[in-house]
Amino acid sequence: MNNFIKQTFASVIGSVFGLFIFFGISTTGLLMLIFAAASSGDSTPIVKNKSVIVFDLGTKITDAEPASSELLQTVLSGAEEKRMSLRSVLDNIEKATNDKRIVGIYLDASTGSTTAGFATLKEIRQALEKFRAAGKKVIAYGVDWSEKEYYLSSVADTVVVNPLGMLEVNGLSSQPMFLAGAFEKYGIGVQVIRVGKFKGAVEPYVLEKLSPENREQTQKLLNDVWGEWQKTVSKSRKITTQQLQAIADSQAFVEASQAKNNKLVDKIAYFDEVVTDLKKLTGVIDKDKTFTQISLNEYSQVSKESLGINRKSKNQIAVVYAEGEIVDGKGEDTEVGGDRFAKVFRQIRQDNDIKAVVLRINSPGGSATAAEIMQREVRLTRGVKPVVVSMGDVAASGGYWIASDSNRIFAEANTLTGSIGVFGLLFNAQKLANNNGITWDSVKTGRYADSQTVSRPKSTEELAIYQRSVNRIYSLFLNKVAQGRKLPQNKVAEIAQGRVWSGNEAKRIGLVDEIGGLDAAIAYAANQAKLGKDWQLVDYPKSSSLEERWFGKTTQDIRTATGLPKVPTSPSDPLSLEMQKLQQELAVLRKMNDPQGIYARLPFNLKIE
Repeated sequence: MNNFIKQTFASVIGSVFGLFIFFGISTTGLLMLIFAAASSGDSTPIVKNKSVIVFDLGTKITDAEPASSELLQTVLSGAEEKRMSLRSVLDNIEKATNDKRIVGIYLDASTGSTTAGFATLKEIRQALEKFRAAGKKVIAYGVDWSEKEYYLSSVADTVVVNPLGMLEVNGLSSQPMFLAGAFEKYGIGVQVIRVGKFKGAVEPYVLEKLSPENREQTQKLLNDVWGEWQKTVSKSRKITTQQLQAIADSQAFVEASQAKNNKLVDKIAYFDEVVTDLKKLTGVIDKDKTFTQISLNEYSQVSKESLGINRKSKNQIAVVYAEGEIVDGKGEDTEVGGDRFAKVFRQIRQDNDIKAVVLRINSPGGSATAAEIMQREVRLTRGVKPVVVSMGDVAASGGYWIASDSNRIFAEANTLTGSIGVFGLLFNAQKLANNNGITWDSVKTGRYADSQTVSRPKSTEELAIYQRSVNRIYSLFLNKVAQGRKLPQNKVAEIAQGRVWSGNEAKRIGLVDEIGGLDAAIAYAANQAKLGKDWQLVDYPKSSSLEERWFGKTTQDIRTATGLPKVPTSPSDPLSLEMQKLQQELAVLRKMNDPQGIYARLPFNLKIE
């Protein structure tokens, strides 16, 4: 093993020097590459007695572990983004619950905003509740809290706000961006074919405001998520939901003194005063020292074996992470490539050591073709071993398509799901081109030979052909849901229509079986496979290796990854945030690669703020 590591390291060094010479990588970039390769070995941190785990709420939490290529790019760019998978966060809170050296968790909400959705935060919150139930302390401190950070932090024994700080308690909103006016101004034509009364995914391209149907479903969805927020915070803070609503309607941004008077926080204090309290908790007397601590990231390197709680078994439960846009083909590490995930399920089906599968979905959907390819493999796998679905922040449209034929579906109360509908977008650049002196002519051997062109709008007859295709896919979608969920066809048709539902509502109408997180889904899968406690988890898909990702890049990719400028931090001013929203809309368009041009996807810009 040592020789292998040495040879691998030497190979990396040699390759890096080659890249350095050929692509002109800076000395700093070279050193960072060497450091990244050299530091890949295991290192176990020392956990002192009476330690407090520091959980930075600015940590980016994803479902799957970050790919090696993403980690390398972060190192090379100089970005200091902290990242952890949800599974790692939950595992380490559970580990800390059983670790006698850990006396508390400090939730630091002062360093940045969380990017996690409410369903993800719900799972973390439940893990923290179990930690508290074991007799350990949770302390939260922040300066400028949004509803998300406060939702998680309100679980703490003690919630502390800075004297100059404030809490955002003004309800939830969604502000979709509409591009129809811009398309018209610049001469870009858009034609839509769709099925589903509530299919709001196409509205940004053809309307200038929400349709009544889309407004209705968005309002209901926000009410559901806000209601769950109120219920959860109310229970922890011993405040009625009516009081919380009154605060939202009258104050919006609650200053420190008001927050304490309204029982939203326990204390008003500066950071150094919080540190003093943490020093008392950890038994530190020396005034020149800080409290005994270890970050959650560092603590993740502490093995379960050292605590005697690791589960080793030949029986495996595969957790398959389907996170991101569903795209046709293989896709990138941050996408759900239909072919790549189909291959994963074929491998799992043939692996006799894997006794059950948990499909973790955190996807708004995308390519209908890719979703169908994956769903078929899920169905075949279910015939061999249990397949249980765990829905994250969002598992809608194509994300629901691949879930529909599993043994059981788990979702959180505030998961966004449903959106059973289909649409297609047909763009043309005729007016844009004509306005700039560009024209086309056509010669063809069949009436519809040029129906794929972007040089003109589609004719009525061509639109009818596309509509028939969309109708066929929608009918297939409804049949999949009816068979998988064992629901009458007319019932599915009624609750489909592209409508988005919260997890609670999805359970009420039969789209979801149980309210619960990833741990609940894993426990159910173990029970279905009759494994007792004799099992261990394995994660899929396996992310591409550093070598595969690095040396498979084009020259331009490598120049981008190595250098140099730094990756920008997330913008905070309102204008930049709107520009970022526009970039996200355009990024969705770039990922629309279904071979038939038909998509099962959540409304593009449904973002709860």
